[in-house]
Amino acid sequence: MNLSDIVDPKILSQPVYEPGRPIDDVAREMGLDPAGIIKLASNENPLGTSPLALEAMSRALCESHLYPDGGCVHLREQLAIRHGVEPDQIVVGNGSNEVLELLGHVFLTPDDEAVMGNPAFIVYKLVTLLFGARAVEVPLKDHVHDLTAMAAAVTDRTKIVFLPCPNNPTGTINSADSVRAWIEQLPERVVVVIDEAYAEYLENETDWSRVFASGRRLVVTRTFSKIYGMAALRVGYAVTTPEIAALLQRSRQPFNVNAIAQAGALAALEDEAWVRDCREANRLGLAQLGEGLTALEIPWVESCGNFILAEVGNGADVGHRLQQRGVIIRPVGGYGLPNWARISVGSEQENIRLLAELRTVLGK
Repeated sequence: MNLSDIVDPKILSQPVYEPGRPIDDVAREMGLDPAGIIKLASNENPLGTSPLALEAMSRALCESHLYPDGGCVHLREQLAIRHGVEPDQIVVGNGSNEVLELLGHVFLTPDDEAVMGNPAFIVYKLVTLLFGARAVEVPLKDHVHDLTAMAAAVTDRTKIVFLPCPNNPTGTINSADSVRAWIEQLPERVVVVIDEAYAEYLENETDWSRVFASGRRLVVTRTFSKIYGMAALRVGYAVTTPEIAALLQRSRQPFNVNAIAQAGALAALEDEAWVRDCREANRLGLAQLGEGLTALEIPWVESCGNFILAEVGNGADVGHRLQQRGVIIRPVGGYGLPNWARISVGSEQENIRLLAELRTVLGK
């Protein structure tokens, strides 16, 4: 008997998430010094981690022999204050990816469908397929989610609709007013998931209080991986209704968020100056990359995130040749965009190097 004979069949066809390549892997393959490699592939914060978070996590290490707060009580309380909701409306996860998976545990069965844009964050599709549900992918229109088409794709089998604001990998965003109006068009039974992984990079974050007050089944996800620079710690969260939050809490593992991450996240929430500095640095970095790509006559998409989608030609080939020169970007052929690559905003010097290496690789 083969192992595959006793495996859940859907696992055998489950796509595998492909992350941006780590610096050490590229260094080994290309025979390069890791210190000379820059990684602009995973939308990480080039300024690093909030200093307040680093201090708090260092102190928390001294108590690493103790189990973490299994309910993330203090973090949920502070997040509730930040978002103007009650603590029982907050669910903290091992990254916002875990929150997305919890939604699958709670709502998706093989008889269900989930509607999402294409291209959009691949984890929406992975979660949907993991639970045997059907992923209904709606093409973007001019790189932006087509809300009218997404609403039309909703059927009696639709349980969840995913909408990232801003979107990954395009960096585009639908206006808050259009999203609120769109939610009102959807059947009340549908769970609407707004993924705001990059929301802190926006000058004005969306207020969802009216939608929550209306009783809509809304879930807004956030992460500490991006502007707070805590990608390695894996901590994210959802803001939702008390009823949905209670269901998500039932489906998560005990102690799913470690104590170091909780300490760092609590401190990061207090570091408003850090967030402002990172947002401004990102604004300047986006402008720098945009101007450089334009000078190279490379089409690119206006972004609200901390990355730019650029039409570089054969994305996989250009990405490989850049890796040979010590620069890691993210080809997005897996998103159905074989001629494009996603380039994270780096430091000023990293952006300069990326543009110079890109000029060389493309023979511009």
